[in-house]
Amino acid sequence: MTVITVNTPKGRLSLEERRALAETLTDAVLVPEVGRFAPAARVGFQVHFVEREPDMMAIGGRLLADTGPGLDVMVIDVAVMDGDWRREVRAEVIERVLAALAEACRLPAPSPAWWVTFRVIDEGSWGAGGGVLSVLSLLESGVFTEDKAKAIRAAIDG
Repeated sequence: MTVITVNTPKGRLSLEERRALAETLTDAVLVPEVGRFAPAARVGFQVHFVEREPDMMAIGGRLLADTGPGLDVMVIDVAVMDGDWRREVRAEVIERVLAALAEACRLPAPSPAWWVTFRVIDEGSWGAGGGVLSVLSLLESGVFTEDKAKAIRAAIDG
């Protein structure tokens, strides 16, 4: 299970951009998480778009409502189940998320005020459908590569 939350000033993303990002942000995390492109795994991903009025966001100690147009601020939070999240895998996800945002927004590069946070939810700390979920029960689903499944088991078993 993965939840990607995109926080933006109201009106920053168009419907077309959100449609594109629903898919590209999912895949930006999915590929490093399972070890390959696996469309069947998309069902375990949610992307939430949260818009805030400019007077409800600040950067550098100033409300966006007071900074004028031109400051392109976004905060993207990626929350994932425990697994193979070595530093280089987390870095790959963050870079893929920023690239997906830039592409959807038709920009040559991500804004320096687009910030991505990456959070790993400890094994046994995620629930849905009336119970506690485990990434270990998903390893036999066929979406993870064999190498990725081994790396996840090693990371969780210690």
